[in-house]
Amino acid sequence: MRGIYTSVNDIRKSVFAEVARLSYDYKEGDLYKMEEIPYKIIPGEESAYRESVFIERAIVRERMRLAMGLPFRRADERGNVSAGAEECVKPESYYTKPLINIIKFACHKCPDNVVKVTNACQGCLAHPCQEVCPRDAISFVEGKSVIDQDKCIKCGKCVSACPYNAILRLERPCAKACGMNAITSDEYGRADIDQEKCVSCGMCLANCPFGAIADKAQIFQVIQAIRSDVPVYAAIAPAIVGQFGPDMTAQKIRPAFKALGFEDVIEVAIGADLCTIQEAKDFVTEVPEKLPFMATSCCPAWSSMAKKLFPEQAKCISMALTPMVLTGRLLKEKYPGCKVAFIGPCAAKKLEAMRTSIRSDVDFVLTFEEVMGMFEAKEVVFKDLPDDRSMHGASGDGRGFSVSGGVANAVVNCIREKYPDAEPKVASAQGLAECRKLLAMAKAGKYDGYLLEGMACPGGCVAGAGTIQPVDKSIASVKKQIAQSTNARALQSDYQDILPTLESKYEEILKKDI
Repeated sequence: MRGIYTSVNDIRKSVFAEVARLSYDYKEGDLYKMEEIPYKIIPGEESAYRESVFIERAIVRERMRLAMGLPFRRADERGNVSAGAEECVKPESYYTKPLINIIKFACHKCPDNVVKVTNACQGCLAHPCQEVCPRDAISFVEGKSVIDQDKCIKCGKCVSACPYNAILRLERPCAKACGMNAITSDEYGRADIDQEKCVSCGMCLANCPFGAIADKAQIFQVIQAIRSDVPVYAAIAPAIVGQFGPDMTAQKIRPAFKALGFEDVIEVAIGADLCTIQEAKDFVTEVPEKLPFMATSCCPAWSSMAKKLFPEQAKCISMALTPMVLTGRLLKEKYPGCKVAFIGPCAAKKLEAMRTSIRSDVDFVLTFEEVMGMFEAKEVVFKDLPDDRSMHGASGDGRGFSVSGGVANAVVNCIREKYPDAEPKVASAQGLAECRKLLAMAKAGKYDGYLLEGMACPGGCVAGAGTIQPVDKSIASVKKQIAQSTNARALQSDYQDILPTLESKYEEILKKDI
């Protein structure tokens, strides 16, 4: 479903826009207006999506609460949608776990790992499905194949053998998308998240066709901060290219975010350049003398997965700060007292920013989808905005962090320039299931001496749970921007005038928190 605009996307956008509108117009005592929003989004008496208009509005209510950073409620919990919302008025209020939530009464109770014969069965003479079944679970009734679910072991041999593709393996979409096997079923057959396994990558959210899964947001809090006397800077992830449509060109990004009330905009790819230089240095000095291999640190879901499942290899994850944190710290040093909002594609960045040690560097995290709601609320028309200077400063390699393989490519290019005698070997994986395999092989010694790159989302950051544009289109947009970048490499960025002191400056930043 990625890249297909559906009714689920439409409802999400409407919720984000209404929450943003409420925050921009907020006056003390206005939170009661939250009660009106579900009727605005779901008008009339007839349902459009579900069996009941009342269920539709109940789902919107819980989506609103999550969009404001509030905990959602079960179907048996009473209370107004605005209950506890006064906490959202405080711009310093922060995320609380869990970030990814299942609205249980919105869950379809999808069949999970069930092998089923469809009406396409032709009752063929050969009966290959029956012949290959190792448990005699398949019989023929009135000429059609029937599977005894009590005997079936879900091996899938019948699925492969059927010449008509008439046998399907049905999997719960959210569980299939979860590389951590964190999705199970509760006592009612609804999806459930094992929060001990979850790394907040958001792939379940992005793949649920019923829109039953949502993450918490800080839209209300960001706007309250913008309305305060404290300047708020937007740190824009490189995956932004094309996310807001063709009218949002590079020349429109700064005016567009200023129209939302941000003080100014900075490319997180600048932080990516700093990260590249540090990871290149760490790799050359530590692998293989101190560490058997080194893994990149940029993807928080990948790092979290590694620490949960491969604790002995956790020391091999690079200690370099992520581009988001580096950019936030540079902004805080340049503009003391400011607030920083990271704008990106990633749900897991919210998890990263929840760390106590990071909160002083990055105050807010919003996804592109959430920011689109802010643009809707402010009725920003991109093509009507004046052109400003393009988002320059970062290198093409720094901007390439947003696609699979881009981080490793940047580090390798930096090593070849700065440490020409080194010959780095690289292996990469995208999607947490493949990332797990990569680290399992590294644990077994298959990747000694390697630089490993892991991306939790298939395709890289451009496929994050908070993106809007189709993944393939995003990859093409990023590659085009890389090709058009004034400087190609991290060591050729616009910050080359401070390159002689860059590493010492970086070390000073690192001392603040590791």
